[in-house]
Amino acid sequence: MRKILLLSAAVAILASPALAAPSAKERAALEAAVKADHAGAVKRLQDWIALPTIAAENLNAAEGADYMRRLALDAGFGQAKVIPTSGVPGVLATLDAGAKDCVGVYFMYDVKQYDPAEWSSPPLAAKIVDRPGEGKAIVGRGAVNQKGPETAFLAALRAFKAAGRKLPLNIVLVAEGEEEIASPNFPQVIAHPEVKPALEKCVGVFIPFNAQNRDGSAGINLGAKGVVELQLIVGGETSDRYPKADTHSSSHARIENPAWRLVKALDTLVKDDGHTPAVDGWFENVKPLTPRQKELVAQLAAQGSETDAKKGSGGVGRWINDEDYRTSIERLISQPTINIQGLVSGYMGPGGKTVLPGRAEAKIDLRLVPDMTKDEVVAKLKAHLAKHGFSDVKVNISGGYGPNETDENAALIRAQKKVLDKWKVPYAVNPRLAGSWPGVVFTGPPLRLPAGQVGIGRGGGAHAPDEWYLIESSDPKVAGMDELTMFYIDYLYALADEAKRSKR
Repeated sequence: MRKILLLSAAVAILASPALAAPSAKERAALEAAVKADHAGAVKRLQDWIALPTIAAENLNAAEGADYMRRLALDAGFGQAKVIPTSGVPGVLATLDAGAKDCVGVYFMYDVKQYDPAEWSSPPLAAKIVDRPGEGKAIVGRGAVNQKGPETAFLAALRAFKAAGRKLPLNIVLVAEGEEEIASPNFPQVIAHPEVKPALEKCVGVFIPFNAQNRDGSAGINLGAKGVVELQLIVGGETSDRYPKADTHSSSHARIENPAWRLVKALDTLVKDDGHTPAVDGWFENVKPLTPRQKELVAQLAAQGSETDAKKGSGGVGRWINDEDYRTSIERLISQPTINIQGLVSGYMGPGGKTVLPGRAEAKIDLRLVPDMTKDEVVAKLKAHLAKHGFSDVKVNISGGYGPNETDENAALIRAQKKVLDKWKVPYAVNPRLAGSWPGVVFTGPPLRLPAGQVGIGRGGGAHAPDEWYLIESSDPKVAGMDELTMFYIDYLYALADEAKRSKR
């Protein structure tokens, strides 16, 4: 907590009459509570990482939901309950602070799969390591995506409780355990007769997030692409043209190979350039970028580093069509995609095995932009395969949702800008996150609420080996866990102020 970033933020906030804030004495008490709870917060994060909920493996579904429920109660929520779904359950928790306004907070308590052999330390051990030039970080699955920033937010609520200070907003927390498989049952949580009325009272919904870059700059996202995850399958289970199990490769003289059939089907999905979707009507409901969104793209290109962007994109050397950086950003946020995540078929070990596989599978994700919908693209994909004679290709939809958008003038966004300004954190506004989160359940009907990601601090390796989350920063421009916790405290006050302004 002894950092220039935090101290300058405290002075700036207290000096500004436009930002609702506690008195100097009250804020000092909150800051002291955060500092006193540092070790406890780190331990709670480590313990949470030690219990992975992995929907794709049906691992710890009930245990993960109950753990999330208990974390909420321990942080000060008045009530928390598990919400059953057709799959992994969700959690609803409410905190009535007696405030006039309410904010919704979205958590995911699930994590991606992991292979321990690929990690430098066990992925569930949550080991604290030194990152040269950055500080101390926790390495573990779920550390940054999303248990680290979520733990920081819960620590902010605990600080209010410890300091005997009432929150400036009531809180409605909704959590799910299937975000990493594209949230197939989260709409059931939102539609629950206790969840929907609670959210309807909120000024918006946000997910705790780490949004700082190595240089200390941050970002605000005004939306995100949607995603549909699916598998295309060909084999003995889809047609009697193929064997029901692997057979000798000499049989290919008289038996069709499902791997070749799948390759032929996949080739019809994109144009000859290898990336433009070729499914009929795919671009029918794609909304072009507005002049303001293009202006924001230009600002992103001017403020960002193309070298860092390429390094962070797997070390790629050039963009599609050798486009310049600004054009690549515009493409990134505006173009829908049909991506092959992986291909699985036949023998994959060392050397050869001379088999004809009995099954071939392609793991696919579709990224959607406004005004595309999940149901629309699934119907068009199935119609496309049927039109091209691929009735033997099975389409298995495992999850998905549409894109989301939030107005730049929403109280949720105004408060975020205000606190970043007060903390003297430079930031860029991104019209749309190229990644996806199920914000459309909040921004779309029936709720139609603003939604987005809020936070500072750093982490990396989401979905990858050695995922990490910065808990103690050695750089005064970059927030650690305690600073992020204080940021959330200031954000709640700023949002309460902006909610009042919206009513005037």
